[in-house]
Amino acid sequence: MTERPETTSATPSSEAPESGITPGDKAAFRDVLSKDHARRGKPPVHLTDMDEQTRIARAQELGLPKFRVKQLANHYFGRLETEPEAFTDLPAARREDIVSAFFPTLIEQTAQQVADQGTTIKTLWRLFDGSHIESVLMRYPNRTTLCISSQVGCGMGCPFCATGKLGLTRNMSTGEILEQVRAAARMTRDGEIAGGPGRLSNIVFMGMGEPMGNYKSVLSAVRQISAMPPEGFGISARNITVSTVGVVPGIRKLAAEGIPVRLAVSLHAPSDELRDELVPMNRRFNTTQVLDAAHDYFLASKRRVSIEYALMRGINDQAEHARLLAKRLNHYGDDWAHVNPIPLNPIEGSRWTASKPEDEQRFLDILHAAGITATLRDTRGSDIDGACGQLAAKTRESFRQAS
Repeated sequence: MTERPETTSATPSSEAPESGITPGDKAAFRDVLSKDHARRGKPPVHLTDMDEQTRIARAQELGLPKFRVKQLANHYFGRLETEPEAFTDLPAARREDIVSAFFPTLIEQTAQQVADQGTTIKTLWRLFDGSHIESVLMRYPNRTTLCISSQVGCGMGCPFCATGKLGLTRNMSTGEILEQVRAAARMTRDGEIAGGPGRLSNIVFMGMGEPMGNYKSVLSAVRQISAMPPEGFGISARNITVSTVGVVPGIRKLAAEGIPVRLAVSLHAPSDELRDELVPMNRRFNTTQVLDAAHDYFLASKRRVSIEYALMRGINDQAEHARLLAKRLNHYGDDWAHVNPIPLNPIEGSRWTASKPEDEQRFLDILHAAGITATLRDTRGSDIDGACGQLAAKTRESFRQAS
């Protein structure tokens, strides 16, 4: 049994970032805030942050007719363009002003790492306030998947997670989230990832942050990712996965939206005693509440839920853990969950390390024998800073040492 991780005490409410975490037992858990946290301004407003009427009003302020709004949306979602010179259907003398008003720069690439013979590209992005987030583009034989961030850092405090070590700085805007998608869609279209030109097909909200902690922006992003141009990128909602550590009201709210996205629950432990240590949010919403909500999501969406389970040597990867996990999932009596045991990508210097291959296989065998569908996650980026948050953490540390 491991020691219970310490959590950073919350800053006074006047300094606390917007969290978005839905109600629960707040005495049991509070967001772990970044040590570098300070109140920050909001990102510039982007076309994707505006509803239709706001877009029209912005155009009118610039003296543009209503039809220009659809042209701008077509450039963004259909052609993946934000450069003034690409807007040849707009008056040349006005392009700079129009682009500045609708497409302010929200993310700028500051570093990139390539792995897996060029089929995995990890990008570090700098945001308007100097914060850093990450996204990972992965090419597979039958799909191209982008893993995106939804918060700067994360307040969940899971001790084995690189992003959790950063703490929560702030929520990201819808525009900041979608700019990750546009950039990756363009890279894929232009053949900047191994395999030649193609199409971005899958989106997973498994990067930095707790998506349910930024529900409004995440939901807006999901709607615009899945809508057809000029309202969105045209990536099927069935190819979008939203993950959570188990924010139960957020799961239930998402189920009520009626959008057929896949839900992924980062469980990591089959018992409350162990999960309290690995996932501090469990002190607010326990395993029974989380699994009940996840199963209800399956019933509402008719989509199998992914149970994410990072295997950690000697901590949660033993036969008794696999048997208890199978029992907990089979309690609901239907084939509702797909377990993804994940070989841990350790943080440098961390005591949390990957399971032995034989323990991984035994874990899978026990689940399969119990009738549970389970697939060992293909680990990408193992030869780079593959764990989410590692590159951002290294960048932050280098800035500290330089200052």
